[in-house]
Amino acid sequence: MLTPKARGPLSAAVLDSFHGSRATAGWDGQEASDEDDLQLTLWALYELAYRGFDDVPADLEWDPGLLALRARLEEVLEERWRRRAESAEVADPFAEGLMAFIEADDGPSVATFVKREATREQALELLRWRSVYHLKEADPTSWTMPRLPVRAQAALAALQYDEYGGGDPARLHRHLFAVGLSESGLRPEEGGYVDDAPAVVLEQNNALSMFGLHRRLRGASLGHLAAFEATSSLPSRAMASGLRRLGLPESMAAYYDEHVEADAVHEQLAVRLICGTLVQDEPETRGDVVLGAFTCLDLEARFATWALERWSA
Repeated sequence: MLTPKARGPLSAAVLDSFHGSRATAGWDGQEASDEDDLQLTLWALYELAYRGFDDVPADLEWDPGLLALRARLEEVLEERWRRRAESAEVADPFAEGLMAFIEADDGPSVATFVKREATREQALELLRWRSVYHLKEADPTSWTMPRLPVRAQAALAALQYDEYGGGDPARLHRHLFAVGLSESGLRPEEGGYVDDAPAVVLEQNNALSMFGLHRRLRGASLGHLAAFEATSSLPSRAMASGLRRLGLPESMAAYYDEHVEADAVHEQLAVRLICGTLVQDEPETRGDVVLGAFTCLDLEARFATWALERWSA
């Protein structure tokens, strides 16, 4: 993957630093010009910790100046997400309360729109946006695994084993998505459509990365996972139906078929055996589990609202 296009002065300066035409330190006083500039800058900084960019030296992953800038941007977003989640409450017992909290979510549904109304081009546009996450599917949560007590760790390992294809490279979920993209006439390489992604999609990805990369936010990482898994099965069924209605390749619909049954099982793993036992073993993580679940649902609702308004216009 090559570096994306800049979206403002801060992302332009960071990308220049990646390529050696600007120092990687000295960010005081430099601010993002808008939401696009902020989210792309942080997304690019996080990408250094994954598979990186073909045109950027690998040793920049641990560059002190870039890490300092990343931390400053993280503070902005973490404060935002905590402020939004202030009113979120989960009743006891915690696992049952968390499931009820997630099930009470009634945000707008992009998947329902695809099933009933979307045009082929709208569905392809959605797949391009979703590719930013699905081509690294499960990777952000894997950062969390070594930071967990044994019960939550064992349950997460079982869930992630499914996400990574049960040992079969051809069954990796990100590989299945890439095959579907390719057969739909879209680019299957990771980061291929970052330049097309709106700021809210980058924010969704940045939340996953921030929660996964910080040990202190392990609860948020798993709360996000629980909300994601518990709200994926029915939308995946709707997506598969809509993609078939529009005549997209069977491989693309089959990717969503894979998640109908898998995520119905994963929601119990994520809510009860991962988050439930984590909060029992480490009660101090409770608030962050709620933060992660709320942020997942909130950002998806914000994305869906943005996308549906765009298409209705």
